[in-house]
Amino acid sequence: MQRDTSSRSQVVATISGVIGVVLYLVTGFVYLSSGLVVPAPWLFILWGIWIAGLYMLVTVYRARRVWTPAVPVGAIIVWWVYLMVGEAVLGWTA
Repeated sequence: MQRDTSSRSQVVATISGVIGVVLYLVTGFVYLSSGLVVPAPWLFILWGIWIAGLYMLVTVYRARRVWTPAVPVGAIIVWWVYLMVGEAVLGWTA
């Protein structure tokens, strides 16, 4: 019986990992389209943050696949905070 539970948890972990990777790629579109609001020098920094998140995604995927969907959630939170701070402090507007 333990094998069935173990294989089931591996399947769940793999599905969770794939969902996390797909969701992170969707956040990549959000980060890329931020050029409509964010000026160029700040946009390159934002893209660097996304690439650093990609490294974190790979690390989490290798260590704990179940936690992979948390990385895109964190990426969206970072993106939102980055834009809100830029709007409040630097006056970015669409």
